[in-house]
Amino acid sequence: MSDYVLSAESTADYPRSFFEERHIAWVPFHYNLDGKSYADDLYTSITPEAFFDKIKAGAQPTTSQVGVGEYVELWEPYLKEGKDVLHLTLSSGISGSYNSACIAAEQMKAAYPDRVVCVVDSLAASAGFGLLMEYLADLRDDGMSFADACAWAEAHKRNLNHWFFVSDLDCLKRGGRVSATSALLANALKICPVLNVDHEGKLIPRQKIRTVKKAVAELVRMMEEHAEGGRSYAGKCCLSQSNCRAEAEAVVAGIEEKFPQLTGKIAIYNIGTVIGSHTGPGTVALFFMGDKRVD
Repeated sequence: MSDYVLSAESTADYPRSFFEERHIAWVPFHYNLDGKSYADDLYTSITPEAFFDKIKAGAQPTTSQVGVGEYVELWEPYLKEGKDVLHLTLSSGISGSYNSACIAAEQMKAAYPDRVVCVVDSLAASAGFGLLMEYLADLRDDGMSFADACAWAEAHKRNLNHWFFVSDLDCLKRGGRVSATSALLANALKICPVLNVDHEGKLIPRQKIRTVKKAVAELVRMMEEHAEGGRSYAGKCCLSQSNCRAEAEAVVAGIEEKFPQLTGKIAIYNIGTVIGSHTGPGTVALFFMGDKRVD
């Protein structure tokens, strides 16, 4: 058994079973829906369908990050056991969780001077964050040391590519992320913005694509252009989606046709309640290892 623990946050958007089976500790973000506060419990207390149906009906959930005390509560039992902790946070480009985790790590350093909590800003989100944790779990299980795992996470986090499109702009309009005029025009013209996550972990609009079908093809094309080794890519790949599984499956079909050497089956995960509170329904995101993000 490893002498260190991997930990993450619920915004990695992998299912609860993954964290349990791979022995990864996790801590929930929080969201407020219909006037009530909930933990982002990886769809234990609400289904993805019910959550996104509420948003389509007009609900405007808000979110809050993990508190310093929650990180302490997560890590302290492992430190008491004599284990170090490698924790990855949601991208600092979209959340302040990295800063909170660093504050908690300093507190733990004072309380447990012989132990180490290594906090890494994943510069990732949703199942891209989850995919990075999957790679780290593989490396840990293959015997990689704590120090080497920390170094690997820092060295490779910008190689985790995120490409996604949004086909339903109503949620972005209600949240003030796009104007009502822009949303109306985009819907009328069937425009699906294609975005990625840049080297600072920020969401960057890259293209405006007409129709979902063309947006699906564009995600596949981006993987052809940016995946490590091009069409010879033999690494991992996954997607996350918010109430638009058919569109995600169309992306998978395109990738399977172009990339015959992929490692394992392409998994499709649900975008979680926290990330989904900001994207709304109609988002498909693709994740793979590739070019290092430099802009």
